[in-house]
Amino acid sequence: MPKGSTVGVYEIRVKFRAPLPFVFSWCTDYSAEDSRLEGEPYIRRILRRTARRVIFEDLYDRPFGWMWSHTKVDLRPPDRWHAEAVGSHRGWSIDYTLSSRDDATTELLFRGKRRPTALAGRNPPKAKLERDLRRMWRNFGRALERDYRATLARERKQ
Repeated sequence: MPKGSTVGVYEIRVKFRAPLPFVFSWCTDYSAEDSRLEGEPYIRRILRRTARRVIFEDLYDRPFGWMWSHTKVDLRPPDRWHAEAVGSHRGWSIDYTLSSRDDATTELLFRGKRRPTALAGRNPPKAKLERDLRRMWRNFGRALERDYRATLARERKQ
């Protein structure tokens, strides 16, 4: 870790208009298409998938060079999962927890610790990274809710 760098702790909450089982399944179905949904230009390669673990790598082409990360995700159905990522510019340890809400929505709590590497320097300011994470999850949320509505429409036709 670079001198003067510290582990940053980040937390966001996001609500989805879909039931918890659908949200869990959708959020933990990692694929190469995630970059498009997220609105970020990276390449994802799924290395291994089992009922309880997903391992993937992401590769980003940035103006300053390549960024790489290797992520292991432990699935803990029905309502949580944990990810550990190591990479060229940062490491993450993230807990994801879902909660059903009274208004028929599901809330995601994202709580993560980010460690920069010598290549990255310091963590970005907390407010900026949390804002970026919210934007990313809003993008995912729009796709998740669109898929949920399509699922409901297919079920009604049957």
